[in-house]
Amino acid sequence: MLSRIAATVVPSLGHLTVTTDHATAPAAGSIIVANHTSLVDPGVVLAALRRLGVEPVVMATAGLWRIPVLGRLLERGGHVPVHRNTDRAAGALDAAALALGAGRHLLIYGEGRLPCRTDAAEAPPESFRSGLARLAHVSGAPVVPLGQAGARRVSSGSCVKQISGFLTAPARRPRLHVHIGAPLHLPPEIGEATAAARAAVTAAWRTAAHRIGEPAASA
Repeated sequence: MLSRIAATVVPSLGHLTVTTDHATAPAAGSIIVANHTSLVDPGVVLAALRRLGVEPVVMATAGLWRIPVLGRLLERGGHVPVHRNTDRAAGALDAAALALGAGRHLLIYGEGRLPCRTDAAEAPPESFRSGLARLAHVSGAPVVPLGQAGARRVSSGSCVKQISGFLTAPARRPRLHVHIGAPLHLPPEIGEATAAARAAVTAAWRTAAHRIGEPAASA
């Protein structure tokens, strides 16, 4: 349901294009890891993946399940809430591993947070949390790096700027691009695996940023 909504709404907010380094869509049971820059980018990523026939389970902060309507959609779709800084946090990895074992794609944000910036420019992904590496180790699933750029042109900054950007996007039609890299298997050591995943997502992000003419792609 979320993927269908995103595929309907996102094209009205901007011009979305998608490229990939791989000849086929990510294999079933893959972990798709993306950079996180805006409240809008989950929709952009879901819309892009749906073009490839992929409708993933999403790992997201548990607070989203408390939002009316959205919470029900997340629950119905079998998405995975992450209860950060609680004794329930580890359960999210167990639920994610079960989804992967059932052949579902899993979308995870390696940074686990939005950047603390108010501008609309692109910047490389910030440091990754270790959950992705631990999940890949436990599940043995391949990791597919995904870079998205342009979502901050739709919505970023203060609350007022977020709303204004979203409302004016249909008239502005900002360029949005998602690039999907080739799958990889992370090394067993957690620190090394986390660094390898971030490097792969950063490379995919650079390609996406270059596609929309963003000068930060060379940063």
